[in-house]
Amino acid sequence: MTTTTDARTVFDLIQLYSKYAAAVDGAQWDKWVDFFAEDCEYKIQPRENYERGFPLSTLALLSKNMLKDRVYGIHETLYHDPYYQRHVVGLPFIHEEKNGVIFSEASYAVFRTKLSGDSTVFNVGRYIDKIKRDAGELKFVSRLCIYDTEMIPNSIIYPI
Repeated sequence: MTTTTDARTVFDLIQLYSKYAAAVDGAQWDKWVDFFAEDCEYKIQPRENYERGFPLSTLALLSKNMLKDRVYGIHETLYHDPYYQRHVVGLPFIHEEKNGVIFSEASYAVFRTKLSGDSTVFNVGRYIDKIKRDAGELKFVSRLCIYDTEMIPNSIIYPI
């Protein structure tokens, strides 16, 4: 399906993807929450489950309040070996813009660096997004992080 989207929207979409990656790479978790609409979903799901229509996700947050709860967990309750992450995100592809909602996707790779170790490939996949304007800013209504491998190393603490 082809779509015609104005240049300003394309620029804003690229900025959204770039700023999102910078926020999660910089461990700016409160800022991460602000990229989402109030009524939103954020899921990290294996490719096989997504393609088969299985609902099982590694992480499923179904409202902005659940995202805030995850941030609280990262700050206050989760104990883990600290690490840095770095996103490399491809340019977003817009599938369709309909009724004020942008349906887009982009490939991503996340590298993880433990404080006393080498950088390794942590997670690779694609974002499948529904995005709308909210008070002039683009916000994720839905962000599905569909990762390619069946296995993930250890656990996912930080958002992808």
